[in-house]
Amino acid sequence: MLHIGLINEGKKPPDNRVALSPQQCITVQEKFDVKIIVEPSAHRCFPDDAYKNAGISVDSDLSTCDILLGIKEVPITQLIENKTYLFFSHTKKKQPYNKPLMQAMIQKKIRLIDYECLTYPDNQRVLGFGFFAGVVGAHNGLLTYGKKNKLFELKPAHLADDYEDMLKPYQDIHLPPIKIVLTGGGKVASGMLEIMNRFDIEYVEPQDFLANTYDYPVYTHLKGDSLYVRKDDGTYHRDDFHQNPEAYRCLFPQYLACTDILMNGIYWDKNIPRLFEKEDITRDDFKIRVIADITCDQDGSVPINYGASTIADPVYGIHRTTGEKTAPFLPGDETIDVMAVDNLPNELPRDASIHFGSHLKKFILPELLSSERSEMIERATICEQGKLTPYYEYLSDYAYE
Repeated sequence: MLHIGLINEGKKPPDNRVALSPQQCITVQEKFDVKIIVEPSAHRCFPDDAYKNAGISVDSDLSTCDILLGIKEVPITQLIENKTYLFFSHTKKKQPYNKPLMQAMIQKKIRLIDYECLTYPDNQRVLGFGFFAGVVGAHNGLLTYGKKNKLFELKPAHLADDYEDMLKPYQDIHLPPIKIVLTGGGKVASGMLEIMNRFDIEYVEPQDFLANTYDYPVYTHLKGDSLYVRKDDGTYHRDDFHQNPEAYRCLFPQYLACTDILMNGIYWDKNIPRLFEKEDITRDDFKIRVIADITCDQDGSVPINYGASTIADPVYGIHRTTGEKTAPFLPGDETIDVMAVDNLPNELPRDASIHFGSHLKKFILPELLSSERSEMIERATICEQGKLTPYYEYLSDYAYE
């Protein structure tokens, strides 16, 4: 019988999410005829007793496991040779801080299947925590707006019992006629949209958002050709944009004068135009006073992201004249509050883990445990048997000593 292990998250600070909940472990064991062993953890969102009470083995010895499931990068000292690991490795872009981890996995002949690389043929990701990043990021953006303007109080997500508990105050809060811009697509955007719907914030088309004022709160959603167009002919083509982002300009600056809250969920790299430039915040018509930078790229698409904040202290201010960091929630128009937490799903770890686990058991485990060849699994396998797979040979100078 195949053995699957749920590892204790060893990266510091420890992550409290897990790949499968106790109930999901029961379902997986029954459906796939496997045995699951859970490594003890003092910080996991589901305590050890929850697994024991569900009849799942809890044991610090995972040496009998064939497949090991984690969330964040596994510390080198915890890697077990010749095992199959699934986790977010953050290596496919040659991230310098994980070069030793990549080389250690080669040396230990580990088969690494990276969650981030599990995609459909059109490159759409199958698995991730993006939905709850969007949910918590949008919630934090509204929380910040209410606190900055002394209009209302929202409970931080990490202090709520669960997702539904976080949502309860929404029914009693009447928002003023603010205007919100959401950027980006995919799972992060779906999470932001969920919060807009739960808060009864009305959607309007981008051009209407620019042209009109409203007596009630509204949002618009910018992505693709509503956010970027070619400099030469004003068109947008998805594949061309991803191959030649420097040939495009960003349309967001026209929204600076009519937006109260920006909730940013776009993928960004250094060749993609920023949403605005740092000097723009000094403009008299720069209206944005709250930014929830959900994708959280320091000095990235939001140039006044000066680095990740924390769940305990999620917001910092930016002075519009000096560009310097300030305390958050200052009165007046001289500061912009930036929410830049980079591990947002950890605020609702149980809900996020259940959501993740449901996709894992529905879409990934059938492919992984099948006796048939799986192109999806092959595309996500970065290394095995001491060498890189053909998809990832571009990592040679990074993976081999």
